[in-house]
Amino acid sequence: MDHALDIGGALVLVGAGKMGRALLTGWLDRGLDPQTIFVQDPDPSEEITALAKRKQINLGADTSALPPDAAVMVLAVKPQIMDEVLPSLKPRIGEATVVLSIAAGRTLASIERHLGSTSAIVRSMPNTPAAIGRGITVACANARATPAQIAHCDALLQAAGSVAWSDEESALDPVTAVSGSGPAYVFLLAECLEAAGVEAGLNQELARKLARETVSGAGELLRQSGAKAAELRNNVTSPGGTTAAALEILMGTDGLQQLLTRAVKAAAERSRELSS
Repeated sequence: MDHALDIGGALVLVGAGKMGRALLTGWLDRGLDPQTIFVQDPDPSEEITALAKRKQINLGADTSALPPDAAVMVLAVKPQIMDEVLPSLKPRIGEATVVLSIAAGRTLASIERHLGSTSAIVRSMPNTPAAIGRGITVACANARATPAQIAHCDALLQAAGSVAWSDEESALDPVTAVSGSGPAYVFLLAECLEAAGVEAGLNQELARKLARETVSGAGELLRQSGAKAAELRNNVTSPGGTTAAALEILMGTDGLQQLLTRAVKAAAERSRELSS
C-alpha cells in the first residue's frame, strides 16, 4: 500500500450490518486510522463488537457520542428506518460533513428533507460482492458536495471494489436493476445450471461443483481479459458444435436476452416505486 486511506477527519458509520461491515473491513485494510472511526449501531453483531475492541474503534448506540464535525458520515442502515434515524443524526452533521448513503431507494431529496438543503450528500448503490472487495458501486452527488468531498467518498467506496459516478440520479434505478440485483441473477444461473446437470445425469455434488466453478471462472475470465462478452462467447462456440446447439435455445425467441430485459425492467420499475 503506497498511501493509507485518509479522508481528512473523522468517519462515522451509521449501521454495521453486512454491507457496513464489508466497507469497514475494506477501510481498515486500506489503512484508515481506526482511531478516527466511529460506529453507531444499537445492536452490533459479535463480529463488529470484537473488531471494534481489537482495533480500538469507537462503537456505541448513542448518537450524542458521535463527533459533530466528521469529514464523512456513512448511512448504512436499512432504507425503511432512514426516516427514523436521520432526525437524531442531524445535530451531529457539521458544515464540512458529507453524508454518504448506501441505502437502496432513498433519493437525495428524501435525505435532504431531514438534513436540510444545505447538506452535502452522496447517494450510492453498491452490490453484495463488496463483501469480498469485488463490488461495483455507482454514485451521484447533490449540488452541495464539493470536489474534495466527492473524492473522499470515492476513496471510501473503492474499498469495496470499482466505482462509477453519474450526473443523473435517475440512473440509480436501472443501476439497481442491473448491478444491485444482478448478483442474484448470476446465482440463479449457477442454481439452474446445477439442476440442469443433474437432469442430464450428473450426481448432485459434481453438478454443483461444475456450475459453481464454471460461473465463477467465466466471470473472472471476462474481468481479466477485457474482451467483450460476445467475443468470449464466440470463442467458445464452434459452428455445429455442442455449445452452438445450446445457444440456439438460449438465444432463441423468448430466450435469455428477452427474459433478462424483462427482469431488469421489472426491477428498475420497482426501484422507482420504492424511491417515490
